[in-house]
Amino acid sequence: MKYNLYRKHPGKYSGINIILEKTENLQKILPEKKQFDFVKKQFENDKDIVEINLYDYKFYFLGFKNEKISNNDEKIRAAGSKTVSVLNTEKATSVNIINFNKDSKQLLLFIEGMMLSNYKFIRYYKEPDKKRLTLEEINIYSEDLEEKDIKELFNTVKAVHFTRDLANEPFSGLNALQLSDRLKVLARKTNMRFRLLDKKEIEENGMGGLLAVNKGSDNPPAFNILEWKPKNAVNKKPYILVGKGIVFDSGGYSIKPTKNSMDMMKFDMAGAAAVAGAMYAIAENKLPVYLIALIPATDNAVDAKSYVPGDVIKMHNGLYVEVLNTDAEGRLILADALSYAQKYEPELVLDLATLTGAAAYCIGTEASVIMGKADEKYFKLLENSGENVYERVVRFPFWDEYKDMIKSNIADIKNIGGSEAGAITAGKFLEYFTDYEWIHIDIAGPAMLTKKSAYRTQGGSGYGVRLVYDFFKNMI
Repeated sequence: MKYNLYRKHPGKYSGINIILEKTENLQKILPEKKQFDFVKKQFENDKDIVEINLYDYKFYFLGFKNEKISNNDEKIRAAGSKTVSVLNTEKATSVNIINFNKDSKQLLLFIEGMMLSNYKFIRYYKEPDKKRLTLEEINIYSEDLEEKDIKELFNTVKAVHFTRDLANEPFSGLNALQLSDRLKVLARKTNMRFRLLDKKEIEENGMGGLLAVNKGSDNPPAFNILEWKPKNAVNKKPYILVGKGIVFDSGGYSIKPTKNSMDMMKFDMAGAAAVAGAMYAIAENKLPVYLIALIPATDNAVDAKSYVPGDVIKMHNGLYVEVLNTDAEGRLILADALSYAQKYEPELVLDLATLTGAAAYCIGTEASVIMGKADEKYFKLLENSGENVYERVVRFPFWDEYKDMIKSNIADIKNIGGSEAGAITAGKFLEYFTDYEWIHIDIAGPAMLTKKSAYRTQGGSGYGVRLVYDFFKNMI
């Protein structure tokens, strides 16, 4: 989708026009009083989108005077999403958005909902053009909207769509090395630096967790490093993002037993996709922050060579881990990456991972679970960003008593706790590999959806990109 921004009213109406205007002012737009009365009555009945077809052109009026919508950012985004569904159903290719309200925030929120919703993964259709969404162009008429704001939004949404594409790609089209290829192209496109540690370098770095999970695979593991370091960066020590890149998870020898539990496991790299997408948005919008992304990647397959329950592995930081469940593999590759991050002496580390079903069971798809040992200001900032973009977060307790649940009888720690507090014990496991300020974000619930929710698309939702972008934007 592309956009055009115009400062003046189009003069005369043509095609499809979305009008953002207060109800009392609509009479100057509609040629007949009965049309105005119809729209007014629809708004009074809490209709948020009202259509008037004048044959030569068409109006969609948005009822932002309705306090249920106008005072709720998320409802405005949802109205944008709903409007896009209507436009694509009608096979519209372009639309005019005319903002008389002089409220650039409402306009941006509405367009955000439209752009985020205008997405479909069509790569694997025989005739993809027949499945493609038709809406391609938004013409925006506003005296108040700044070009820099709409461009920033456009770049950020583009990064969300990129993230969804990565997450929706099946394992047959995205193994660990193919993911590296995508990241290398992204780095070249956005002037980021990219480095790939291959299997030999992973072995030389003693990343026992990543190597163990990879043992059953026919494809080698990959450890990807993206770096965004603008000359005007506000931080000397880097902020680091770590993303879990399990490109497919069978569960290993602890094979996933439940109905449909393996069907969505191509999405087990949604954390890696979100980290890559956040880096994309930050680089495209040239945020003055020094950022490094670490993305370990492999599939978790079953083979005669695979690691098995009862194995003990030596991690990057020298700790020995007793593996009691090979389906708790994400924390093993994340642990090596978190340990590797220490070499950069980071200011702060955030990791994003579809780490535990326990997180999703606790709070569903409405938010991610966060925990860690960072300064309170970082947690507060992350919570505020979650509300700003409606990618909400819920902080779980992180008491040391939970460490007792991952004590091992034969090694330093084991890779699972008991049947309780699974999301927290996974976080406590990761804590052993950090010596810096750190927040763990378990996105298992909202990162992959079985059905569309407003502008959050079925499959990979792109959760985390806007959250992380807003977090760093508000930090500078």
